[in-house]
Amino acid sequence: MNILVTGGCGFIGSRMIRYLLDQTPHSVVNVDSLTYAGSMENIKSVQSHARYSFYHVNICEEEAVLAILNRHRIDCVMHLAAETHVDRSIISSDPFIQSNVVGTQRLLEAARRYLDLPETTVTKSQFRWLQVSTDEVFGDRGANSLPSLETDPYMPSSPYSASKASADHLVRAYERTHGIQAVITYATNNFGPSQHPEKLIPLTVQRAMSGQIIPIYGSGEQVREWIHVDDHVEGLYAALTAGIPGQSYNLGSGERVTNLEIVKTICQVLDQWRAGWSCQAESSTRGLIRHVPDRLGHDTRYALNSSKAAAALDWHASRSLSAGLRETIVEIANNYRPLESTKLRSEGAQG
Repeated sequence: MNILVTGGCGFIGSRMIRYLLDQTPHSVVNVDSLTYAGSMENIKSVQSHARYSFYHVNICEEEAVLAILNRHRIDCVMHLAAETHVDRSIISSDPFIQSNVVGTQRLLEAARRYLDLPETTVTKSQFRWLQVSTDEVFGDRGANSLPSLETDPYMPSSPYSASKASADHLVRAYERTHGIQAVITYATNNFGPSQHPEKLIPLTVQRAMSGQIIPIYGSGEQVREWIHVDDHVEGLYAALTAGIPGQSYNLGSGERVTNLEIVKTICQVLDQWRAGWSCQAESSTRGLIRHVPDRLGHDTRYALNSSKAAAALDWHASRSLSAGLRETIVEIANNYRPLESTKLRSEGAQG
């Protein structure tokens, strides 16, 4: 297949591209506008690959996207491009509406027009659209609530999650109205090497390494479910190839911990790393933890029921949080660069 990946220079997108080129025979076209969260460094290892092409294009540029779809005879779109940082969406929602909502609509419109071209070789029934969404569209799962099912109603709390919910609804609308065959996936918090430094895990490591305070929103008792990025990527491919159009699939690990637990674990592992793994460091980085005013509209808990993906896609998350977290912390610490202090980062960045 010829697969278009949007946002392929980002954290998840770049891992997706490397997986496709390493583990499958498919050709990959990467479309990325290279915002602050996208980096050419993330796809440096594949830039000369014979089955890889890159376009520095914004998905809002409908005509440019249409030309790319037609030029490469695209069979599938894996739509990962999005603004994702909740804090940024609270400060200013405009980029989220433009990228996540308008961008998705323009991309869908380009796909619709592409499938109607007389020279297009793929039929509507063969074409596949994979919409990569988030557990946050289901809203706050309180302590007494069951994990979210794919059929649960959307109840987004932040401008970010509202923009993702809007994009999902557009995909379903184009599916019904224009016959675009789509699968939607919902994932929990991703982690792994090379994640953007504003996210909780790399932010905590970098602040601890630089001796800056580590902010925790409110009590820090907000619960998040964590999945290793490579498990997520494998789930996305399973959904693309084995998922049924019109269906949605949760991709979670079942490993749920509080933000405070994650931060304390990071400090513990980092202290051991600093001491050469032999003993505890003389002083613990836990002393840098500070509780700060809670985020506006902060959801207390996210959780997914991923049994449908296990049964229908033969997929489950196989990498443990403890092992993956330790690997990630060491990778970030070994490549540490002094952290620039910004207003956003000083206020914290938690899922």
